[in-house]
Amino acid sequence: MKDEKHIKSALISVFSKEGLAELVSLLDNHNVTIYSTGGTQKYIENLGVTVIPVEDITEYPSILGGRVKTLHPKVFGGILNRRSNENDQSQIKEYRIPSIDLVVVDLYPFEKTVSSGSSEDDIIEKIDIGGISLIRAAAKNFKDITVLSKKEHYDELCNIISNKNKASTSINERKFFATASFSVSSKYDTAIHNYFSENQHKELRYGENPHQKGWFSGNLNEVFSQLHGKQISYNNLLDIDAAIMLMEDFKNSLPTFAILKHNNACGFATRRILKDAYSAALEADPISAFGGILITNHKIDLETATIINTLFCEVVIAPSYNIEALELLKSKKNRIILVQKNAEFSNTIERSCLNGKLIQQRDESIEKIETFELKTNISPSANQMEDLYFANKIAKHTKSNTIVLVKNQQLLASGTGQTSRVDALNQALNKAKTFNFNLKDSVMASDAFFPFPDCVEIAGKEGVNAVIQPGGSVKDNLSIDFCNKNKIGMVFTGIRHFKH
Repeated sequence: MKDEKHIKSALISVFSKEGLAELVSLLDNHNVTIYSTGGTQKYIENLGVTVIPVEDITEYPSILGGRVKTLHPKVFGGILNRRSNENDQSQIKEYRIPSIDLVVVDLYPFEKTVSSGSSEDDIIEKIDIGGISLIRAAAKNFKDITVLSKKEHYDELCNIISNKNKASTSINERKFFATASFSVSSKYDTAIHNYFSENQHKELRYGENPHQKGWFSGNLNEVFSQLHGKQISYNNLLDIDAAIMLMEDFKNSLPTFAILKHNNACGFATRRILKDAYSAALEADPISAFGGILITNHKIDLETATIINTLFCEVVIAPSYNIEALELLKSKKNRIILVQKNAEFSNTIERSCLNGKLIQQRDESIEKIETFELKTNISPSANQMEDLYFANKIAKHTKSNTIVLVKNQQLLASGTGQTSRVDALNQALNKAKTFNFNLKDSVMASDAFFPFPDCVEIAGKEGVNAVIQPGGSVKDNLSIDFCNKNKIGMVFTGIRHFKH
């Protein structure tokens, strides 16, 4: 076939020798001339296979402690020459450059070296220059060159050669290997960029658990200033992120306090006086508040700090502090005290997934009362509308499946991260009862629609008489009908707030 290219010569230079022996032996059996360098050359020679040192082509030894081995026109000319270009071929002959048909190269383990905690000098030396250049050159010239940049592809090439009983590849096969190689190149360069950017990885005490290492990549100084306390941990940062994102939706509200545990609000309240907001937030779950994260949207005064100081909490976050309040809060040696800044946050969020990333737009929707769609004959009262608005914002920042119960701008309880919405509701109800809340005239928010009327039925029997949900189920009418029969007001937002 016209697009079939015979492999007559190969340049092999790898860091890891895993899986290489079978490929080398097969190439040798098909009379492929092999060029190599350093440790790879010795490895191939020990297999009993003849190798031509790259130095024989370049007429230069490996120099600068191995930093320069393959970076030479005779190497790259051998890879980049276009077999169908007469001028290229003329120059190849003129300068006595041997053509190279196969490039097998992997890269120095940069990411592994960074994660191992090695010194900066060791990390720098693991930035591959020659290897990445060889990969890019060979991938660029895929019409003529086969390139292997991952040991996982050794077997694939072996199978191709064995099935054809000759050392050759088709254009589609070469393009496949080239595509994979550009992916390797891209990920490698990204890792180096991340290391060198001003937002270098900062090593944390450990990760989510003590047996895991952890790092933070970013500029925390843009978000807050630490005034006191121990080194911020991986879990602290997760909770701080959840706290700040939650309070972003209440930053222009009356004095508001939130208490978070494991990324979810276990206490939340808005009042006219800050200390009252804190006290109301604490009432929701004083047990979970132990060791929690506290955040407010107003300056912390001495009166509020005095109450806070009786609680063991990991972190306190506020836009500012009175001098006396700050000194009192600093009396706990390890308590982390942060001043939140007016930082700009990215409108996208990322998370690792499988062997890549999931990227999505940040959930910035805040549904307003005037956009609520009344679905029942009875309308929630004005106060309940405010509570529904309040509850909906909390539900948005609570792990799905979630149910949030609110009364008088106070979180009574929530069900978080449950596998069913009924489980979430029962969790919330049990919690509210544990702390002796009266649920009469309370409101309920759900992060997603009710596929059945069971939740409104259970909640209605406990005193809940106003509900907010996105709607969108084919069985919405079942819940609406129950509410109408039992004098429960229900509004739809049209916006789902899953959070996983």
